[in-house]
Amino acid sequence: MANQNRDVSALRREYVASGLHKSELNSDPFEQFQTWFDQALEAHPDDATSMTLATADSEGRPAARIVLLKQFDRHGYCWFTDFRSEKGQHLAQNPYAEILFYWYGLERQVRIRGPVEQLDYNTGAHYFNERPVGSRISAAISHQSAPIDSRTTLESAVAQMREEHADGNIVCPETWGGYRLIPERFEFWQGRENRLHDRFSYELHDGQWQIIRLQP
Repeated sequence: MANQNRDVSALRREYVASGLHKSELNSDPFEQFQTWFDQALEAHPDDATSMTLATADSEGRPAARIVLLKQFDRHGYCWFTDFRSEKGQHLAQNPYAEILFYWYGLERQVRIRGPVEQLDYNTGAHYFNERPVGSRISAAISHQSAPIDSRTTLESAVAQMREEHADGNIVCPETWGGYRLIPERFEFWQGRENRLHDRFSYELHDGQWQIIRLQP
C-alpha cells in the first residue's frame, strides 16, 4: 500500500573499516582528497566521481542531486551542466554550494563547501567536444529542468538534430558549460564500529588549513 507506514528503524549496518587518525592525515586537504579519491577509483571506478551537489535558492530552499566530478586541482572541483537548470538558477541567485562524495565500499565520505564560479565558455566547449555525439545532442536540444509535454517531443528533436548535423559537428550552446567549487572547508568521515565514527574538518584560518577532530 502506497500510504502504509513503513518503519525501517530496525534496519542496521555495521561499519568495520579501520580507523582514521589525525597523525595519518595529510596537512593539505587537497592531497588528502587525492589519496582517498585514488583509493576509491581503484575500488569502485564507476562510482568514484559521483557526488551529491547541494545548492539553495535566494530564499534558502535547498536542492540536492547527483552530478559527476569532471576536473579537479588546487583551484577547485568542477562539473558541467545546463546553466538554465535548477542548479544553474540556484547558483545564479546564491553562488555557494557543497559537494559530497560517499564511497560505500570504503565506508568514507568527503564533504567540500565553498563559493562557486562559472567556468569560461572555451573550457566548457572543450569538454563538450570531447563527449560522445549522443551526449552532445542531448545537451544541445534539452532545456534542462524545464517542463515538456512528452518524451516523443524530445526524441523528435534529437532525430532532427542528428539529421541536420550528420557530420557530428555540434556547437556547444552558450547555455551549457562548467562550474568550479572553490573549497573553504573539507570534512573527511570514516565509518567505525558502534557508530563511533572518525570525522576531521579542514578549515581555512588566515590562509592556513587547520585540522579539527569532530565528534561523530
